[in-house]
Amino acid sequence: MIFTDLTSNPQIILNSDEIGLNTDIVMITTEEEEYILTHAYIPEHLVGLMTRVSGGEPFLVDDYFYCRKGDWIIIVGYPLQHDFIINEFETVFNNLKKKYRPKYVSLLAPELPPSVADSCRERESDNYYTLDIENITISSRLKRIVNKTLKSLKIEHSNHFRKDHNELSLEFIERVDPPPRVKELLLKMPEYVGHSSNSIVLNAWDYKDNLTAFYVVDLWAKNFSTYVIGCHSKINYVPGASDLLFFEMIKKSKECAKNYIHLGLGVNKGIRQFKKKWGGIPSHKYEMCELVMRKPSIFDVFREMRILNGQ
Repeated sequence: MIFTDLTSNPQIILNSDEIGLNTDIVMITTEEEEYILTHAYIPEHLVGLMTRVSGGEPFLVDDYFYCRKGDWIIIVGYPLQHDFIINEFETVFNNLKKKYRPKYVSLLAPELPPSVADSCRERESDNYYTLDIENITISSRLKRIVNKTLKSLKIEHSNHFRKDHNELSLEFIERVDPPPRVKELLLKMPEYVGHSSNSIVLNAWDYKDNLTAFYVVDLWAKNFSTYVIGCHSKINYVPGASDLLFFEMIKKSKECAKNYIHLGLGVNKGIRQFKKKWGGIPSHKYEMCELVMRKPSIFDVFREMRILNGQ
């Protein structure tokens, strides 16, 4: 699951004196971004996606990627080149706490440090799913669905959102009422797609020029493509539209010489079944924890009130 801004109010980025930072802290270099590109293996390693969606600045420390926005940090506990070690990750977490003294922390890792497990204001356990496209075997049934659906729909590859995408996104949100992070992620796709040269939107249009479904796919990582998010219409419903886009995602990933597709989290039974029927399997454990490290002061409350009132 890609993280969105977990705080409901806009954040103010404080200067180094206000939050006790070292003044020599810098964001990742071009070389570090290339390093992450080469060794990434989960969606939250995608620097462009994470920074666009969270609004944070990217950093790399001790082989761990993290983002910071004001007094909120997201720590991605999946080391880029070595095995996950719980004590090492806890040390990284503690060091970042001391450095930034954040109000909010989002942790995601294969395992949560025991010291935070009982302090999460929100916690989620799941598995990442991936699809090996080098050795994929598509069933005859899925091939029949794709071929049949191709007679009803036109496929388009684009690099921007239009009015149709926004309308379909709102239809999906009203119909499904997804979790807040999923809703926020979907609503941030126009900005992300519009500013990312590594993203592509796969669209399925009917022959009346109605958008029936779309997928957003990220192609930044060296070894894999990422299914970021997608939805289909019930108003302009065409059976098999999602399967057709999934097949198109496989084709595009092969064209871009990817080894596998990252399908994100299992989320629920229906989504897991859809991913599994295409060959997706659990690949990494996922634990997420949201922490409130310190309660807002009276000054924080007044500041956020001024922001909400436009002052």
